[in-house]
Amino acid sequence: MVRIGEIGQGSIAEALELRIGTRILTVNGERVRDSLDFMFRTAEEEIELEAVGPDGDRVVYEIARNPSESLGIVPARDKIRECANECVFCFIDGNPPDARDPLWLRDDDFRLSFTYGSYVTLTNLGLRGLRRLVEQRISPLYVSVHATDPEVRIRLLKNERAGLIVEQLRELLAGGLEVHTQVVLCPDWNDGGELDRTIRDLYALGPGVLTLSVVPVGLTRYNLERPVRPLRRDEAAAALRQTEAIRERAGRERGQHWCYAADELFLIAGRDVPEAAYYDDWTLRENGVGAVRALLDGFAGERDRLAPLPGVDRVRVVTGASMRPFFEEMAPAASGRMDCAVEVMAVRNRYFGPSVTIAGLLAGADILDAVGEGRRGDLVLLPGEALNGDRVFIDGVTLSEVEERLAPAVVRTGHDLVEALTPVTP
Repeated sequence: MVRIGEIGQGSIAEALELRIGTRILTVNGERVRDSLDFMFRTAEEEIELEAVGPDGDRVVYEIARNPSESLGIVPARDKIRECANECVFCFIDGNPPDARDPLWLRDDDFRLSFTYGSYVTLTNLGLRGLRRLVEQRISPLYVSVHATDPEVRIRLLKNERAGLIVEQLRELLAGGLEVHTQVVLCPDWNDGGELDRTIRDLYALGPGVLTLSVVPVGLTRYNLERPVRPLRRDEAAAALRQTEAIRERAGRERGQHWCYAADELFLIAGRDVPEAAYYDDWTLRENGVGAVRALLDGFAGERDRLAPLPGVDRVRVVTGASMRPFFEEMAPAASGRMDCAVEVMAVRNRYFGPSVTIAGLLAGADILDAVGEGRRGDLVLLPGEALNGDRVFIDGVTLSEVEERLAPAVVRTGHDLVEALTPVTP
């Protein structure tokens, strides 16, 4: 069932005097399991809703409407499907003991995969669940494969159902769905010959497997070497070489390169990030594939928009250690255009440990320690990806607290350097 969370003004739901908190049990006689199910089943012009109001009264509503007319029912947030695995590289296990409660949620929910592009393992879905995905055309999905060899995947995920992944993908693809796939590369577990096999198996499933991204395992000081270790430079370079042959083949056969290495894999290997053509249509940029190149090219194309900012004589760009060289590459041009000093500050991550070098996992307390006192004339630019939707850093420090501590410096946040440093127009 779903519970009504909001009712639109002037809507059918308001006219029927439906109330927040009402439970929708069935639509056209079919049980409603969650909000995605509700959206699918209410796409018809004629709808019969069986509902139970907050007072316990059961009512059946018969509705005839124009297809473009909204019901005005916004379901309350669904309970998230949790992960049934105990992955040897699970980032949740790398959380500090005092991490906020939301950071301990082990989500593995296909609805989040469809809606937001988060990766799921499919281990908590049986045949009925897979068939529902096909029936409701929940596509594309983002699937964490990691290995196609059943025994290897079971070892990685510590779940006997993990070995079914190829059969599950075949079921989805046969139903017309499309998937993006991912390998989190763990040395001595799924690299080398196992990575070769995974690449071959996934490509052989056909064009319904839209992409494969290869991502190096990320570890913190709380799960380092337990039992997975980080990739060495030579191992990252070897993995990049393994992707090149299939990229060339896919380019010939499918018109796109299909297999993409995450930015971090190039950084570990000590190689330059590729040019824009490597990423084709940039489908995976939000998942760390091409974000660095997009940043560099975006700056090169837009830097002429930069100009001096009134009252600003120094810009301090806060980032993680892995991004420092790229911001330092952009700093001289930004300084010249803005007629002020531009200083790049790579913050050491004490919250998760120095093995975590990306800007998106910087803690507010670490940023404050690194920046120190704010002074008049400073503009402190913080990475927008380090904040959640409530403007809170991962350690619970709020943006407003950081702004207060750094006053009288001006604090801005952003994902795009030029946009963040461009004068704000009224």
